[in-house]
Amino acid sequence: MSSDSLTRRGFLQAGAAAAAITHLPPAIAADTFKPQARPVPAAPPQPVALTINGKMHTLQLEPRVTLLDALREYAGMTGSKKGCDRGQCGACTVLVNGRRINSCLTLAVAHEGDAITTIEGVARGEQLAPMQAAFIEHDAFQCGYCTPGQICSAIACVDELRAGTASAVSPDVRVVPQLTDDEIRERMSGNLCRCGAYPNIVIAIRKVAAQPA
Repeated sequence: MSSDSLTRRGFLQAGAAAAAITHLPPAIAADTFKPQARPVPAAPPQPVALTINGKMHTLQLEPRVTLLDALREYAGMTGSKKGCDRGQCGACTVLVNGRRINSCLTLAVAHEGDAITTIEGVARGEQLAPMQAAFIEHDAFQCGYCTPGQICSAIACVDELRAGTASAVSPDVRVVPQLTDDEIRERMSGNLCRCGAYPNIVIAIRKVAAQPA
């Protein structure tokens, strides 16, 4: 009787120990069994030639530097703003070969040989570009933080309308889209303005789009 009791007790103790090990918290288990991580050395900077606002800039960039950081931190073009850094607000919008992109979502090394235009390159010397003048005339900004991206995006928006490029709200993709508020709002929907200057932004774009190219 005594021998059976001890055997039964040992079995129960062993089972309890096994269950305890099986149900260790994940954090403890991970710390216990995680292999030693080796630090990954940073890639050395490489020369990257970017054509920004018509001028060649040769920058020493680590391959993972975004175009936005290259513009702001290396080329001194601080007009393009870092808002969300996730491609959601549009404050970093620039023009690459005439098309708008979120510069925070692309690597600088991917744009060697491209023509990059930032807000600093929109004006013609001392003369404001029509879109810049329209934004001022119609109070299409308040705090101004999003304005560089808004203006770059608005220029591309007008070019798209003039080229007959359809949008998600164009009623018929086979027909040249008309200059409507819905078209403008849809095409500018990737640029956010926390101040809420959207109505005046639409007015400014309508004015420029109605002018001869």
